[in-house]
Amino acid sequence: MTQKYYPPEYKKKQFHCILCGVFASQAWFHLKIERGYSDISTNFQGSHCSHCREFSFWYDEKMIIPSEAPIEPPHQDLPKDCVGDYLEARDIFSKSPRASVALLRLCIQKMMPHLGGKGKNINQDIGKLVDEGLSSTIQKALDVCRVVGNNAVHPGEINLKDSPKIAQQLFSLINFIIEDRITKPKEIEGLYSNLPESNKNAIEKRDKK
Repeated sequence: MTQKYYPPEYKKKQFHCILCGVFASQAWFHLKIERGYSDISTNFQGSHCSHCREFSFWYDEKMIIPSEAPIEPPHQDLPKDCVGDYLEARDIFSKSPRASVALLRLCIQKMMPHLGGKGKNINQDIGKLVDEGLSSTIQKALDVCRVVGNNAVHPGEINLKDSPKIAQQLFSLINFIIEDRITKPKEIEGLYSNLPESNKNAIEKRDKK
């Protein structure tokens, strides 16, 4: 099971450092301008990672250095043909949430064949998976990604410029979907395969009755 990701947040004492990727304590400090014998206060602040000893810098409560958006990395089980789109969406998020979400929509479409769909029509694939017993939680997560993604490609009711937080949450939803639909079944299958053959044979006989 993957570790929960805690993105860098202003004034938080601990989070996953955007520079080293480790969950570590952060020491915060104000940046001031020296003028003669006095210091002038600014809206700039810095955080110092206790693990990598590197600094990130913030202005008006937003990280500006490094410039990458504080977004969690792709799930380790995200299919390889989806990883590139996820990483590109992550790289450009701070510059264009709308373009980032458009890439995430493509990522979702590429994910669908790995989840049991065809990958041609996301809406139809979700409906097919629901008919096959997909949980309502994953259905809602997929539909959120689909609807928000459609608004990035076509004009809609969701303005991503005004609501970048919605766009940022899609990254977490994609990782949540992968954890539920790919990682957990794989972990359970691994545990089951390690059972003694005699026990597995008994289970098979039981289920044939």
